[in-house]
Amino acid sequence: MREITLNVNGADHRLSAADDEMLLYVLRDGLNLTGTKYGCGEGQCGACTVLLDGRPVRSCQIHAAAVENRKITTIEALERDGKLHPVQQAFLDEEAFQCSYCTPGMIMSAVGFLAANSKPSDEEIIRGMNGNICRCGTYPRIVAAIRRAANDGGAR
Repeated sequence: MREITLNVNGADHRLSAADDEMLLYVLRDGLNLTGTKYGCGEGQCGACTVLLDGRPVRSCQIHAAAVENRKITTIEALERDGKLHPVQQAFLDEEAFQCSYCTPGMIMSAVGFLAANSKPSDEEIIRGMNGNICRCGTYPRIVAAIRRAANDGGAR
């Protein structure tokens, strides 16, 4: 164990972590940010997606100690002053979830995707979201939500 400082959701957090401890567990267990979900543990499903310096990454595949001095954003930071992020609102408006387990990772991937491509085609959305798995199969509604968010200025 060693002391590390992580910048999560705009605040620095000093905590102890093993050299091989994954960011996912530090977020969930060390900082009680449980919006980031454990899915497969292999980086294949996308449930654990967070933004690292604004880009979507799988937190189950990154050692926490390796991301010191980088900006980590979790689903908990998207809402501001009681107003949902445009991607969150679009997911609600399009009912783009069923069980909702994948939703935080989907939203974080979509936020990062839209920051890089603010006016994507449906094909680009599908490619951009490839690797985020919804076991309930709400993919058409997810695509519709991301399209809506893009049209509503989803890259905030």
